[in-house]
Amino acid sequence: MKEHLYDKQLNIKTGGDQMAPTKSFHYHRYEPTPYQALETLFEQYKLKSSDRVVDFGCGKGRLLFYTHHLFHPTVIGIEMNEVLYHEAIANREYYLQKAKLRTEKIQFQCCFAEEYLINPLDNCFYFFNPFTIQIFIKIVNNILVSAEKSSREIDLVLYYPSENYIYYLDNQTPFELQEEIILPDFYQNNPNERFLIYRLKEN
Repeated sequence: MKEHLYDKQLNIKTGGDQMAPTKSFHYHRYEPTPYQALETLFEQYKLKSSDRVVDFGCGKGRLLFYTHHLFHPTVIGIEMNEVLYHEAIANREYYLQKAKLRTEKIQFQCCFAEEYLINPLDNCFYFFNPFTIQIFIKIVNNILVSAEKSSREIDLVLYYPSENYIYYLDNQTPFELQEEIILPDFYQNNPNERFLIYRLKEN
């Protein structure tokens, strides 16, 4: 019920069945983050309008529109599936019409996640377990190279995090776990129902 109400409020369509992106086993099927989970996340994790949020495997853009609605940061969605990408572009038009906005702060790119060129101002990266650890490692390395060139505080926000992601971040990167946000209505039955926020401090 909440899914429909939020979509209606934002004037977007982000529901529907899960969709397999390609035949490659490296990329997982599309599934939007539940709005109830996003409510819990942003009750505790606040963004600023100066932030730049990148969502890898953004699908139809739910996280980005919801985040922009709350905090007005720049949001960038990376989606490899052309059908989902075009649905995200259409949702942007609907969202901006309802909000009566003209803005360049909502962007989408149709490409493989590891091919996205990290902007020196990107500082928050969102992952809903969108691909295998091999792809995740490539992206984190891209982020770290960007941080070496342009030092800044960077957050990785993981929803439903895989053990492979956690082990890699804990043991092979300078990112440090800052916060765990559990979803009280779901966590007892499924310990994956949580957000982990990892942070790279500015040098």
